[in-house]
Amino acid sequence: MSMSPDTKALMDRRAKALGPAYRLFYETPLHPVRGEGVWLYDSSGRRYLDAYNNVASVGHCHPHVVAAIANQAAILNTHTRYLHEGVLDYAERLLATMPPALGHAMFTCTGSEANDLAMRIARSHTKADGLIVTRFAYHGVTASIAEASPSLGAFVQLGNAVRTVPAPDSYRIAPEAIGTAFANGVREAIADLKAHNIRPAALLVDTVFSSDGIFTDPPGFLAEAVEAIREAGGLFIADEVQAGMGRTGDALWGFQRHGLVPDIVTMGKPLGAGHPLAGLTVKPEMLATFGRECRYFNTFGGNPVAMAAGMAVMDVIEGEGLVANAQTVGRYLRARLSELATRHEVIGDVRGAGFFIGVELVTDRTSKAPATAETARVVNALRERGVLLSGTGPHANTLKIRPPLVFSQANADLLVDTLDEVLTTMC
Repeated sequence: MSMSPDTKALMDRRAKALGPAYRLFYETPLHPVRGEGVWLYDSSGRRYLDAYNNVASVGHCHPHVVAAIANQAAILNTHTRYLHEGVLDYAERLLATMPPALGHAMFTCTGSEANDLAMRIARSHTKADGLIVTRFAYHGVTASIAEASPSLGAFVQLGNAVRTVPAPDSYRIAPEAIGTAFANGVREAIADLKAHNIRPAALLVDTVFSSDGIFTDPPGFLAEAVEAIREAGGLFIADEVQAGMGRTGDALWGFQRHGLVPDIVTMGKPLGAGHPLAGLTVKPEMLATFGRECRYFNTFGGNPVAMAAGMAVMDVIEGEGLVANAQTVGRYLRARLSELATRHEVIGDVRGAGFFIGVELVTDRTSKAPATAETARVVNALRERGVLLSGTGPHANTLKIRPPLVFSQANADLLVDTLDEVLTTMC
């Protein structure tokens, strides 16, 4: 796709004003100017099916969420060092979706901040420093969490107290062996930490393993690894920034698929459907020491406008049955993608839960070698045809499908039919 003069001019302005550290999606960057439901519209008026954006969890610019933000902004917006019903109403409603053991909530603006705060709480409670994450994890961009996000690249070095473990790769490991294989990796990491006189504070995992390639099954496989970290004196932190708010279709939170009660649950992007809202829930006994030793204050975390946005998002999810929609349409979408795999050898695996789906592309199904270059071409060809998704995994060879929760069966058909056209043309 050729780049228009207007797009080139915007890119030049961006480079001059924002510098070289930011990155853009797609070979020809997209310039959206309006969003509605599952659609993004560019500056020329062309619409694109958004099959990627979990920030707009209940759809772009949902009227109920927009009205809640605007109404509260017109009344009051301040911070949590004053009394306000909004933060209490939202905290109580959020906690009611969690296991009873998770009795306290704390709020931030971003998932990065939430994971940073979770690590501070874990280290305060355990008096230990070691952190275990998966080999290609992403948990955020603060200094301490970037050091535990190996997917950021080789130049962002892991912290001295961070250890990585192989992801639970359901494409290459038999279902009955996944739990033990993953737990053995955690045990080896614990042993290595101890060999360096570092005690483990926590195991931190994104409960759909999004950056590692999307691994959700079989339900329950996380239990043995969680048992291993707790036996070693550490906590289990469930990162729900990607998996949370109904995305997996069978529960509101990804950890619930595994029958677990985490010590801390972190949340982000989807909570505010585009408005900055993140936070965590935590067992009170885990927070007690941190509360004694450290005051916590976040100027914008928990502000009345963010709380209004969060309440409105939960209204929509409940009122429109979006968890059930994710399950039903997600199952339909995976079935159609699996049928597509019978006709396109480049599709090695279709996996996922609800509206978090991975389609791994391979050069051949025997070796399961990653089709990295082909995946990039597919992603860009889909963008040219008006469908937006991305690639994920250590080799960037897994199509990452993560649409707003209002995605319909007709939207799923459009996605699959367009992918079929692209694969027929290219592979």
